[in-house]
Amino acid sequence: MKKISIILILTVATSVLIWSCKSQKEVENKKVDLTTQVDSASYAIGMQIGQNFVQQGLDTVMNIDAILAGLKDQLLKEAKLDIAETDQIVQTFFADMQKSQSGDKISEGEEFLAENGKRPEVTTTESGLQYEVLTMGDGPKPVASSTVKTHYEGKLLDGTVFDSSYQRGEPISFPLNGVIKGWTEGLQLMPVGSKFRFYIPYNLAYGERGAGQLIGPYETLIFDVELLGIEK
Repeated sequence: MKKISIILILTVATSVLIWSCKSQKEVENKKVDLTTQVDSASYAIGMQIGQNFVQQGLDTVMNIDAILAGLKDQLLKEAKLDIAETDQIVQTFFADMQKSQSGDKISEGEEFLAENGKRPEVTTTESGLQYEVLTMGDGPKPVASSTVKTHYEGKLLDGTVFDSSYQRGEPISFPLNGVIKGWTEGLQLMPVGSKFRFYIPYNLAYGERGAGQLIGPYETLIFDVELLGIEK
């Protein structure tokens, strides 16, 4: 899960709400008319908070009523917690949630690879890398120090495409010793002209850190790779 600064977002929202409310004692649930710029800006910030929650998967995790109560109580100076405690409470919650989600991702990947490895067309190497041959070429094989030219598409286990040279419409060249371990190992198995599908466990991919917006920590990845050539 990507990190989100709940305190920062709610601080901004609180500042706008304080500015926009004529009397904090009048804060209540009611239909909002967006008749002024302040109304629209306040509502927009609420939407942004909601969108952030959805993007981070928090809409199904957090107690939204408690969040709204905390916002209102802080505005009315009736908070049940010391504000100095809140950073630690939030940080501990997200750290614990990330540990839980990381464990789920590791288990999901291990279970997938265990079942996938039973298929006769799949080969599992000593490192745990899995691959299947879609097309076998007859050219030379690269070595770890080679620079190769490839077309590829990367997916998560749920089928989400996170990167694709096909979608960009052009292949990519890179030194083989400058990519994830699963690629460095796997492409050395491919003669030029081949297309392989690689199933890469998290420890041969992006590990506990993940990468970009779509690849989370401990993700098992699937790549279709065409080896078009060896440039040097």
